Amino acid sequence: MTVEIQQARTAGTEQVEVRVVDSDVHPTPRYGELEQFIPEPYRSQFQLRKQLAGNPVYYDAPDYNHAFAMRTDTFPDDGNFAGSDPALTFRQLILEAGCDIAILGPLTGGGGQTDEEQHVLAVATNDWQDKCWLDSENNWHKRYRGSIVAAIEMPEDGAREIERWAGHPYMSQVLINAEPRPSWGHPKYDPIWAAATRHGIPVACHLGRGQHNELPMSPVGFMTYNHDLMVTYSMLAANQVSSLIFDGVFDRFPTLQIVLIEHAFTWILPLMWRMDAIYKARGPENGLKRRPSEYVKDNIWFTTQPLDYPENKIELTNALEWMEADKILLFSSDYPHWTFDDPQWVSKHMPEQWREKIMFQNAIDLFHLPSTVPALAGQKRPF
Repeated sequence: MTVEIQQARTAGTEQVEVRVVDSDVHPTPRYGELEQFIPEPYRSQFQLRKQLAGNPVYYDAPDYNHAFAMRTDTFPDDGNFAGSDPALTFRQLILEAGCDIAILGPLTGGGGQTDEEQHVLAVATNDWQDKCWLDSENNWHKRYRGSIVAAIEMPEDGAREIERWAGHPYMSQVLINAEPRPSWGHPKYDPIWAAATRHGIPVACHLGRGQHNELPMSPVGFMTYNHDLMVTYSMLAANQVSSLIFDGVFDRFPTLQIVLIEHAFTWILPLMWRMDAIYKARGPENGLKRRPSEYVKDNIWFTTQPLDYPENKIELTNALEWMEADKILLFSSDYPHWTFDDPQWVSKHMPEQWREKIMFQNAIDLFHLPSTVPALAGQKRPF
């Protein structure tokens, strides 16, 4: 245990108000750590596949230097991968960056090549979070919250996994894959939505957790270059938003909350305009009970990273106001990736009247988080 962490644990019983909730933090298993939760014969299959596979990273830093899209300082000294050390994450993200609560979104649950493998990995990832991050030794500070990884490709099994973890005190959301076929509006996925709404748990989706570990597909096929992916991946989320609304998911499950992590968000403004225009033109034919933009503001959330920042800050402020970002936006840092956004930097770019809602209050309400946490000696307070 480092000196900083020893000092942090000396704050006593004092409570402090939550000022930053980070909705996108990526823990990674240490080498061989996840395998202990995977039953045979899948364990041997995954180990062999790792030996034969090449570099799976398809969005890396511009100055790529074998960091695999990660901040170079997030690799622990023991030789494990970035984001694998709960103590280092605590020091860098909680103490130094000033995040009060971190929503963990592991990306290990989407690497299966069959639907059954997807489910096996999801189950193992949940067990791993519980034993290696959310346990009393690593979550002594009560700042980590986990994600119930559910294989949406197998909706009934995914729903049972949600039921298995729904009562866990530190599981705050469901995490699903980005690219199932057909799109999310299909009734086959209703067991996932039903289980989540039954327990009041949001359902999140992170960029890049493609079906069967494939790259996200654009409307004109698979992407070739980094810039293809980084510029166009929001199209996938736009299609899912349209499907959720026009295929009636939110009419079937009015309280369902969807979180789109790291899909950007400024594109939702013109999409709301377009959907509302189609709704008005087609009349009762579309079968919706409300304007599409109302479903977006009541049922869909976006995270701040990546923050598309124009040269003229007024343009960003105008866009945030027009889309009523206080109703749909959650702060996220994307730790430990090289695209990490410091909460102090992000807070300065949010309209002052909405800063508290975006940086912490929306997340507290959505994820049913406490408004206060135990004080930590030496923790930075961003604003």
